[in-house]
Amino acid sequence: MLSLNVFYIFLGIMAVLAAVVFVCLFHVDAGYGKFYGAQWGPAVDNRLGWVLMEAPVFVAMLLLWWFSDRRWDPVRLVFLLLFELHYFHRSFIFPLQIRGRSRMPLSIVLMGALFNTLNAFMQGGWIFWLSPAEAYPVSWLRGLPFLAGTLLFLGGMAVNIRSDAIIRHLRKPGDTAHYLPREGMFRYVTSANYFGEFIEWVGFAILTWSWSGAVFALWTFANLAPRSARIYDLYCREFPDELDTQKVKRMIPFIY
Repeated sequence: MLSLNVFYIFLGIMAVLAAVVFVCLFHVDAGYGKFYGAQWGPAVDNRLGWVLMEAPVFVAMLLLWWFSDRRWDPVRLVFLLLFELHYFHRSFIFPLQIRGRSRMPLSIVLMGALFNTLNAFMQGGWIFWLSPAEAYPVSWLRGLPFLAGTLLFLGGMAVNIRSDAIIRHLRKPGDTAHYLPREGMFRYVTSANYFGEFIEWVGFAILTWSWSGAVFALWTFANLAPRSARIYDLYCREFPDELDTQKVKRMIPFIY
């Protein structure tokens, strides 16, 4: 495992890359979902793509935990369970719920899998290997950062899952029309699922009170905020008379 100094350099590089990705994604559409395009090269079934993209972080985190001397530390074990709760759903449940026969570029799958693996090393490397042994005493579970962060994490996850379900049920079987989602947090933002995911990882950064968690929250925003802007512009064009642009924002209610 890396030394602590090298690990912080790694986090710094990841933070700089997040800023670069943030700028680039305002000019290039990541070619999946609404913005799928053949220019991204060979594609795979969307369900398989999600599994291949998300499962590596689930497995890598488990391995980092299992081979650590701290694997039965109660606080770190709770961190693991929360992290894996998200990725079990994203890797193995969410893909099975996808409707239709959409495709995902293999290049997007591979880039996503690479980043997710690096993120496992960011989170698992800190939690199970590099954080000071005394950093997370059992009393941490009663502290404000953990309680507030866990509330945000679970609340964000609930918003994310609920918003995905709303999108999934906009169409009836055989229907190919486009609809504007209006329920839940979609009353305030056009990318409510992204808002929920961002809040999740802000919560994780707080409950672990770690730079690694903060860098991942930054990456989440850098990846999702530009995409939410693209979706907002798309809805403005498709539903000019239905979208209340004074009330409904892109990803963060009342702000952005």
